[in-house]
Amino acid sequence: MMEDNSPKVISDKIPFYRDIRFLKVFFQILFIIGIILLAVFLYSNMLNGLSKQGTELDLTFLNSEAGFELSEGIDFDPSETFLKAFWVGIVNTLKVSILGIFCATVIGFFFGIARLSSNWLIRQIASVYVECFRNIPLVLQIVFWYAIMLVLPGVGESISLFDSIFINVQGVYLPSLEGTAGLIPWVWYLLAGIILAIIVVLGLAAYRYFFQFRELHETDRPSFISNIIFGAKWVAAPIFLAVAIVGWFLTPEVPFELLQPELQRFGFVGGMNFSPEFTALLIGLAVYTSAFIAEVVRSGIQAVVKGQREAARSVGLKESQVLRLVVIPQAIPVIVPPLTSQYLNLAKNSSLAIFIGFPDLFQVGEIMMAQTGQSIPIFAMIMVSYLIMSLTTSAFMNWYNHRITRIGR
Repeated sequence: MMEDNSPKVISDKIPFYRDIRFLKVFFQILFIIGIILLAVFLYSNMLNGLSKQGTELDLTFLNSEAGFELSEGIDFDPSETFLKAFWVGIVNTLKVSILGIFCATVIGFFFGIARLSSNWLIRQIASVYVECFRNIPLVLQIVFWYAIMLVLPGVGESISLFDSIFINVQGVYLPSLEGTAGLIPWVWYLLAGIILAIIVVLGLAAYRYFFQFRELHETDRPSFISNIIFGAKWVAAPIFLAVAIVGWFLTPEVPFELLQPELQRFGFVGGMNFSPEFTALLIGLAVYTSAFIAEVVRSGIQAVVKGQREAARSVGLKESQVLRLVVIPQAIPVIVPPLTSQYLNLAKNSSLAIFIGFPDLFQVGEIMMAQTGQSIPIFAMIMVSYLIMSLTTSAFMNWYNHRITRIGR
Protein backbone atom coordinates (compact mmCIF):
# COMPACT_ATOMS: atom_id res chain seq x y z
CA MET A 1 0.00 0.00 0.00
CA MET A 2 1.11 3.50 -0.81
CA GLU A 3 1.67 5.90 2.07
CA ASP A 4 -0.18 9.26 2.07
CA ASN A 5 2.58 11.92 2.06
CA SER A 6 0.23 14.89 1.52
CA PRO A 7 0.62 17.70 4.17
CA LYS A 8 -1.88 17.65 6.96
CA VAL A 9 -4.21 20.65 7.29
CA ILE A 10 -3.77 22.39 10.64
CA SER A 11 -6.80 24.21 11.96
CA ASP A 12 -6.37 27.99 12.27
CA LYS A 13 -8.98 28.23 14.96
CA ILE A 14 -7.39 29.39 18.27
CA PRO A 15 -9.13 28.75 21.60
CA PHE A 16 -10.62 31.94 23.02
CA TYR A 17 -8.51 31.69 26.19
CA ARG A 18 -5.37 31.93 24.03
CA ASP A 19 -6.66 34.66 21.70
CA ILE A 20 -4.65 37.85 22.28
CA ARG A 21 -7.68 40.02 21.51
CA PHE A 22 -9.76 38.29 24.17
CA LEU A 23 -6.91 38.39 26.70
CA LYS A 24 -6.41 42.15 26.24
CA VAL A 25 -10.06 42.90 26.97
CA PHE A 26 -10.28 40.32 29.76
CA PHE A 27 -7.31 41.67 31.74
CA GLN A 28 -8.49 45.25 31.34
CA ILE A 29 -11.87 44.28 32.75
CA LEU A 30 -10.15 42.49 35.64
CA PHE A 31 -8.07 45.58 36.35
CA ILE A 32 -11.14 47.84 36.40
CA ILE A 33 -12.98 45.45 38.71
CA GLY A 34 -9.96 45.38 41.02
CA ILE A 35 -9.83 49.19 41.16
CA ILE A 36 -13.56 49.36 41.96
CA LEU A 37 -13.25 46.75 44.71
CA LEU A 38 -10.28 48.58 46.21
CA ALA A 39 -12.19 51.86 46.18
CA VAL A 40 -15.21 50.25 47.83
CA PHE A 41 -12.97 48.68 50.49
CA LEU A 42 -11.22 51.98 51.27
CA TYR A 43 -14.52 53.89 51.35
CA SER A 44 -16.17 51.41 53.71
CA ASN A 45 -13.07 51.35 55.90
CA MET A 46 -13.15 55.15 56.06
CA LEU A 47 -16.84 55.17 57.05
CA ASN A 48 -16.17 52.59 59.79
CA GLY A 49 -13.32 54.69 61.15
CA LEU A 50 -15.45 57.85 61.16
CA SER A 51 -18.33 56.06 62.90
CA LYS A 52 -15.98 54.89 65.67
CA GLN A 53 -14.93 58.54 66.17
CA GLY A 54 -18.54 59.64 66.31
CA THR A 55 -18.39 61.74 63.14
CA GLU A 56 -20.23 61.55 59.84
CA LEU A 57 -19.16 62.29 56.29
CA ASP A 58 -21.27 65.25 55.15
CA LEU A 59 -20.96 68.87 54.03
CA THR A 60 -23.64 70.44 56.20
CA PHE A 61 -20.94 72.13 58.30
CA LEU A 62 -20.25 74.50 55.38
CA ASN A 63 -23.41 76.46 56.26
CA SER A 64 -22.39 76.87 59.90
CA GLU A 65 -20.87 80.03 61.35
CA ALA A 66 -17.10 80.13 60.84
CA GLY A 67 -16.22 81.97 64.05
CA PHE A 68 -12.70 83.01 62.99
CA GLU A 69 -11.16 85.98 61.23
CA LEU A 70 -9.07 86.15 58.09
CA SER A 71 -6.40 88.80 57.89
CA GLU A 72 -6.56 89.32 54.12
CA GLY A 73 -8.82 88.87 51.15
CA ILE A 74 -12.35 89.83 50.23
CA ASP A 75 -14.61 91.15 53.00
CA PHE A 76 -15.24 88.41 55.53
CA ASP A 77 -16.90 88.49 58.94
CA PRO A 78 -16.52 85.72 61.57
CA SER A 79 -20.31 85.42 61.66
CA GLU A 80 -20.33 84.24 58.03
CA THR A 81 -20.24 80.61 56.95
CA PHE A 82 -17.36 78.21 56.44
CA LEU A 83 -18.22 78.17 52.75
CA LYS A 84 -17.54 81.91 52.49
CA ALA A 85 -14.25 81.42 54.35
CA PHE A 86 -13.25 78.69 51.92
CA TRP A 87 -14.08 81.01 49.02
CA VAL A 88 -11.82 83.69 50.53
CA GLY A 89 -8.97 81.17 50.49
CA ILE A 90 -9.63 80.32 46.83
CA VAL A 91 -9.64 84.00 45.84
CA ASN A 92 -6.38 84.64 47.71
CA THR A 93 -4.73 81.66 46.00
CA LEU A 94 -5.93 82.79 42.57
CA LYS A 95 -4.74 86.33 43.23
CA VAL A 96 -1.19 85.37 44.20
CA SER A 97 -1.01 82.71 41.46
CA ILE A 98 -2.09 85.01 38.63
CA LEU A 99 0.19 87.85 39.71
CA GLY A 100 3.01 85.38 40.32
CA ILE A 101 2.64 83.87 36.84
CA PHE A 102 2.73 87.32 35.25
CA CYS A 103 5.79 88.50 37.21
CA ALA A 104 7.65 85.19 36.80
CA THR A 105 7.04 85.22 33.04
CA VAL A 106 8.36 88.77 32.59
CA ILE A 107 11.42 88.18 34.79
CA GLY A 108 12.07 84.74 33.31
CA PHE A 109 11.99 85.97 29.71
CA PHE A 110 14.33 88.83 30.59
CA PHE A 111 16.95 86.62 32.25
CA GLY A 112 16.51 83.84 29.69
CA ILE A 113 17.39 86.25 26.88
CA ALA A 114 20.13 87.83 29.01
CA ARG A 115 21.80 84.42 29.41
CA LEU A 116 22.45 84.44 25.66
CA SER A 117 23.67 88.02 25.53
CA SER A 118 26.94 88.78 23.76
CA ASN A 119 27.90 91.01 26.71
CA TRP A 120 29.99 88.95 29.15
CA LEU A 121 28.85 90.85 32.27
CA ILE A 122 25.13 90.61 31.48
CA ARG A 123 25.50 86.93 30.64
CA GLN A 124 27.26 86.16 33.92
CA ILE A 125 24.81 88.15 36.04
CA ALA A 126 21.92 86.23 34.45
CA SER A 127 23.69 82.92 35.07
CA VAL A 128 24.30 83.74 38.73
CA TYR A 129 20.65 84.75 39.14
CA VAL A 130 19.36 81.51 37.63
CA GLU A 131 21.74 79.18 39.45
CA CYS A 132 21.27 80.95 42.78
CA PHE A 133 17.48 81.15 43.00
CA ARG A 134 16.87 77.84 41.24
CA ASN A 135 18.90 75.85 43.77
CA ILE A 136 17.60 77.37 47.02
CA PRO A 137 14.44 75.72 48.41
CA LEU A 138 11.36 77.80 47.81
CA VAL A 139 10.18 77.75 51.42
CA LEU A 140 13.50 79.28 52.52
CA GLN A 141 13.17 82.02 49.94
CA ILE A 142 9.62 82.83 51.05
CA VAL A 143 10.66 83.02 54.71
CA PHE A 144 13.69 85.15 53.72
CA TRP A 145 11.55 87.71 51.87
CA TYR A 146 9.09 87.75 54.76
CA ALA A 147 11.92 88.52 57.18
CA ILE A 148 13.00 91.37 54.88
CA MET A 149 9.46 92.78 54.95
CA LEU A 150 9.40 92.73 58.75
CA VAL A 151 12.55 94.88 59.08
CA LEU A 152 11.40 97.61 56.69
CA PRO A 153 10.90 101.16 58.03
CA GLY A 154 7.75 102.12 59.86
CA VAL A 155 4.77 103.87 58.32
CA GLY A 156 6.12 107.36 58.99
CA GLU A 157 9.47 106.57 57.30
CA SER A 158 8.05 104.65 54.32
CA ILE A 159 10.21 104.13 51.25
CA SER A 160 8.63 106.24 48.52
CA LEU A 161 8.87 105.53 44.78
CA PHE A 162 7.66 108.30 42.42
CA ASP A 163 5.50 109.65 45.28
CA SER A 164 2.95 106.97 44.38
CA ILE A 165 4.33 103.68 45.72
CA PHE A 166 5.07 103.36 49.43
CA ILE A 167 6.86 100.43 51.06
CA ASN A 168 6.96 99.91 54.81
CA VAL A 169 6.61 97.27 57.49
CA GLN A 170 2.87 97.09 56.85
CA GLY A 171 3.34 96.13 53.22
CA VAL A 172 3.27 97.82 49.83
CA TYR A 173 0.80 100.59 48.96
CA LEU A 174 0.02 101.22 45.29
CA PRO A 175 -2.35 103.56 43.39
CA SER A 176 -5.62 101.94 42.34
CA LEU A 177 -8.43 102.61 39.89
CA GLU A 178 -11.91 103.02 41.31
CA GLY A 179 -15.13 103.23 39.34
CA THR A 180 -17.21 106.41 39.50
CA ALA A 181 -20.80 107.30 38.64
CA GLY A 182 -19.75 107.58 34.98
CA LEU A 183 -18.77 103.91 34.76
CA ILE A 184 -22.27 102.59 33.98
CA PRO A 185 -22.91 105.06 31.10
CA TRP A 186 -19.49 104.23 29.66
CA VAL A 187 -20.29 100.50 29.78
CA TRP A 188 -23.30 101.21 27.56
CA TYR A 189 -20.96 102.85 25.05
CA LEU A 190 -18.79 99.73 25.16
CA LEU A 191 -21.79 97.52 24.44
CA ALA A 192 -22.78 99.84 21.58
CA GLY A 193 -19.24 99.54 20.19
CA ILE A 194 -19.40 95.74 20.31
CA ILE A 195 -22.79 95.68 18.54
CA LEU A 196 -21.62 98.16 15.87
CA ALA A 197 -18.43 96.15 15.27
CA ILE A 198 -20.46 92.94 14.83
CA ILE A 199 -22.83 94.65 12.39
CA VAL A 200 -19.93 95.98 10.30
CA VAL A 201 -18.18 92.60 10.23
CA LEU A 202 -21.38 90.80 9.20
CA GLY A 203 -21.99 93.43 6.52
CA LEU A 204 -18.45 93.01 5.22
CA ALA A 205 -18.86 89.24 5.19
CA ALA A 206 -22.16 89.51 3.29
CA TYR A 207 -20.61 91.88 0.75
CA ARG A 208 -17.69 89.56 0.12
CA TYR A 209 -19.99 86.57 -0.18
CA PHE A 210 -22.42 88.10 -2.68
CA PHE A 211 -20.09 90.35 -4.70
CA GLN A 212 -16.61 88.84 -4.39
CA PHE A 213 -17.39 85.13 -4.10
CA ARG A 214 -16.39 84.31 -7.70
CA GLU A 215 -13.19 86.36 -7.43
CA LEU A 216 -12.18 84.75 -4.14
CA HIS A 217 -13.00 81.32 -5.54
CA GLU A 218 -11.05 81.72 -8.80
CA THR A 219 -7.97 83.40 -7.34
CA ASP A 220 -5.53 81.96 -4.83
CA ARG A 221 -7.01 83.83 -1.87
CA PRO A 222 -7.91 82.78 1.66
CA SER A 223 -11.22 81.00 2.18
CA PHE A 224 -14.46 82.75 3.03
CA ILE A 225 -14.10 81.97 6.73
CA SER A 226 -10.56 83.32 6.73
CA ASN A 227 -11.81 86.58 5.24
CA ILE A 228 -14.40 86.92 7.98
CA ILE A 229 -11.70 86.44 10.62
CA PHE A 230 -9.48 88.94 8.83
CA GLY A 231 -12.31 91.49 8.81
CA ALA A 232 -13.07 90.88 12.47
CA LYS A 233 -9.46 91.54 13.38
CA TRP A 234 -8.74 94.62 11.29
CA VAL A 235 -12.18 96.25 11.15
CA ALA A 236 -14.00 95.35 14.37
CA ALA A 237 -11.20 96.32 16.76
CA PRO A 238 -10.73 99.92 15.45
CA ILE A 239 -14.50 100.50 15.46
CA PHE A 240 -14.81 99.25 19.04
CA LEU A 241 -11.87 101.38 20.21
CA ALA A 242 -13.22 104.47 18.45
CA VAL A 243 -16.64 104.11 20.11
CA ALA A 244 -15.00 103.46 23.50
CA ILE A 245 -12.80 106.58 23.22
CA VAL A 246 -15.70 108.77 22.06
CA GLY A 247 -17.86 107.41 24.89
CA TRP A 248 -15.12 108.21 27.40
CA PHE A 249 -15.24 111.91 26.46
CA LEU A 250 -19.03 112.04 26.12
CA THR A 251 -19.64 110.56 29.56
CA PRO A 252 -20.54 113.38 32.00
CA GLU A 253 -18.10 112.03 34.60
CA VAL A 254 -14.82 110.20 34.10
CA PRO A 255 -15.54 106.44 34.45
CA PHE A 256 -12.48 105.79 36.60
CA GLU A 257 -10.41 107.83 38.99
CA LEU A 258 -6.89 107.11 40.23
CA LEU A 259 -6.70 106.87 44.01
CA GLN A 260 -3.29 107.65 45.48
CA PRO A 261 -2.28 106.27 48.91
CA GLU A 262 -2.28 109.12 51.43
CA LEU A 263 -0.61 109.04 54.82
CA GLN A 264 -3.11 109.76 57.58
CA ARG A 265 -2.82 109.67 61.34
CA PHE A 266 -3.02 105.88 61.70
CA GLY A 267 -1.55 104.82 58.37
CA PHE A 268 -2.12 105.03 54.66
CA VAL A 269 -5.62 105.49 53.31
CA GLY A 270 -6.73 104.85 49.73
CA GLY A 271 -5.07 102.97 46.94
CA MET A 272 -4.27 99.29 47.01
CA ASN A 273 -2.38 97.48 49.76
CA PHE A 274 -0.34 94.27 49.61
CA SER A 275 0.30 92.85 53.07
CA PRO A 276 3.83 91.73 54.09
CA GLU A 277 2.72 88.09 53.86
CA PHE A 278 1.27 88.50 50.37
CA THR A 279 4.29 90.50 49.17
CA ALA A 280 6.81 87.96 50.50
CA LEU A 281 4.88 85.06 48.98
CA LEU A 282 4.55 86.82 45.62
CA ILE A 283 8.25 87.72 45.46
CA GLY A 284 9.32 84.22 46.48
CA LEU A 285 7.10 82.49 43.93
CA ALA A 286 7.98 84.91 41.13
CA VAL A 287 11.74 84.83 41.69
CA TYR A 288 11.95 81.06 42.18
CA THR A 289 9.77 80.20 39.18
CA SER A 290 11.41 82.83 36.96
CA ALA A 291 14.75 81.06 37.34
CA PHE A 292 13.24 77.91 35.80
CA ILE A 293 11.39 79.91 33.14
CA ALA A 294 14.69 81.57 32.20
CA GLU A 295 16.17 78.16 31.42
CA VAL A 296 13.07 77.23 29.42
CA VAL A 297 13.38 80.42 27.38
CA ARG A 298 17.11 79.93 26.85
CA SER A 299 16.66 76.37 25.61
CA GLY A 300 13.78 77.41 23.36
CA ILE A 301 15.83 80.16 21.73
CA GLN A 302 18.80 77.85 21.25
CA ALA A 303 16.47 75.32 19.57
CA VAL A 304 15.97 77.72 16.66
CA VAL A 305 18.27 76.86 13.76
CA LYS A 306 21.24 79.22 13.53
CA GLY A 307 20.64 79.61 9.83
CA GLN A 308 17.49 81.58 10.64
CA ARG A 309 19.52 84.18 12.51
CA GLU A 310 22.12 84.36 9.76
CA ALA A 311 19.43 84.79 7.12
CA ALA A 312 17.81 87.58 9.13
CA ARG A 313 21.13 89.38 9.56
CA SER A 314 21.88 89.02 5.87
CA VAL A 315 18.82 91.10 4.96
CA GLY A 316 19.94 93.92 7.23
CA LEU A 317 17.92 93.32 10.40
CA LYS A 318 19.38 94.56 13.66
CA GLU A 319 20.12 92.11 16.45
CA SER A 320 17.04 93.23 18.42
CA GLN A 321 14.88 92.82 15.30
CA VAL A 322 16.32 89.36 14.66
CA LEU A 323 15.38 88.32 18.18
CA ARG A 324 11.93 89.91 18.15
CA LEU A 325 10.81 89.11 14.61
CA VAL A 326 12.58 85.85 13.77
CA VAL A 327 13.95 83.95 16.76
CA ILE A 328 11.32 84.35 19.49
CA PRO A 329 8.29 83.61 17.23
CA GLN A 330 9.93 80.30 16.25
CA ALA A 331 10.98 79.57 19.82
CA ILE A 332 7.51 80.08 21.36
CA PRO A 333 6.12 76.66 20.26
CA VAL A 334 9.13 75.03 21.94
CA ILE A 335 8.81 77.18 25.07
CA VAL A 336 5.08 76.84 25.77
CA PRO A 337 4.84 73.13 26.85
CA PRO A 338 7.50 73.31 29.61
CA LEU A 339 6.26 76.80 30.48
CA THR A 340 2.88 75.27 31.28
CA SER A 341 4.51 72.97 33.82
CA GLN A 342 6.13 75.95 35.53
CA TYR A 343 2.79 77.74 35.75
CA LEU A 344 1.20 74.69 37.35
CA ASN A 345 4.08 74.35 39.80
CA LEU A 346 3.75 78.01 40.82
CA ALA A 347 0.04 77.64 41.56
CA LYS A 348 0.62 74.51 43.64
CA ASN A 349 3.65 75.98 45.42
CA SER A 350 1.44 78.82 46.68
CA SER A 351 0.33 76.39 49.40
CA LEU A 352 3.66 77.13 51.12
CA ALA A 353 2.00 80.37 52.27
CA ILE A 354 1.15 78.51 55.46
CA PHE A 355 4.74 79.07 56.67
CA ILE A 356 4.24 82.86 56.82
CA GLY A 357 0.58 82.98 57.81
CA PHE A 358 -0.96 84.09 54.52
CA PRO A 359 -4.62 82.90 54.37
CA ASP A 360 -4.50 80.98 51.13
CA LEU A 361 -6.65 77.99 50.23
CA PHE A 362 -4.56 75.47 52.17
CA GLN A 363 -4.29 77.51 55.37
CA VAL A 364 -7.98 78.36 55.42
CA GLY A 365 -8.69 74.66 54.94
CA GLU A 366 -6.49 73.78 57.92
CA ILE A 367 -8.31 76.32 60.11
CA MET A 368 -11.63 74.82 59.03
CA MET A 369 -10.39 71.31 59.86
CA ALA A 370 -9.35 72.45 63.34
CA GLN A 371 -12.75 74.06 63.91
CA THR A 372 -14.98 71.27 62.55
CA GLY A 373 -12.94 68.07 62.61
CA GLN A 374 -14.12 67.28 59.07
CA SER A 375 -10.66 66.63 57.67
CA ILE A 376 -11.62 64.26 54.85
CA PRO A 377 -14.25 66.41 53.07
CA ILE A 378 -12.16 69.56 53.51
CA PHE A 379 -9.06 67.86 52.12
CA ALA A 380 -11.18 66.65 49.21
CA MET A 381 -12.42 70.21 48.59
CA ILE A 382 -8.86 71.53 48.62
CA MET A 383 -7.65 68.88 46.18
CA VAL A 384 -10.58 69.46 43.84
CA SER A 385 -9.96 73.21 43.92
CA TYR A 386 -6.29 72.82 43.02
CA LEU A 387 -7.23 70.27 40.36
CA ILE A 388 -9.71 72.67 38.72
CA MET A 389 -7.17 75.51 38.73
CA SER A 390 -4.47 73.29 37.24
CA LEU A 391 -6.73 71.80 34.57
CA THR A 392 -7.98 75.27 33.59
CA THR A 393 -4.42 76.59 33.26
CA SER A 394 -3.35 73.51 31.31
CA ALA A 395 -6.36 73.75 28.97
CA PHE A 396 -5.68 77.40 28.22
CA MET A 397 -1.98 76.82 27.55
CA ASN A 398 -2.74 73.79 25.37
CA TRP A 399 -5.20 75.89 23.36
CA TYR A 400 -2.60 78.62 22.96
CA ASN A 401 0.07 76.12 21.97
CA HIS A 402 -2.26 74.54 19.40
CA ARG A 403 -3.10 77.97 18.01
CA ILE A 404 0.48 79.17 17.56
CA THR A 405 1.54 75.80 16.16
CA ARG A 406 -1.26 75.91 13.59
CA ILE A 407 -0.39 79.49 12.62
CA GLY A 408 3.28 78.54 12.38
CA ARG A 409 2.45 75.90 9.77
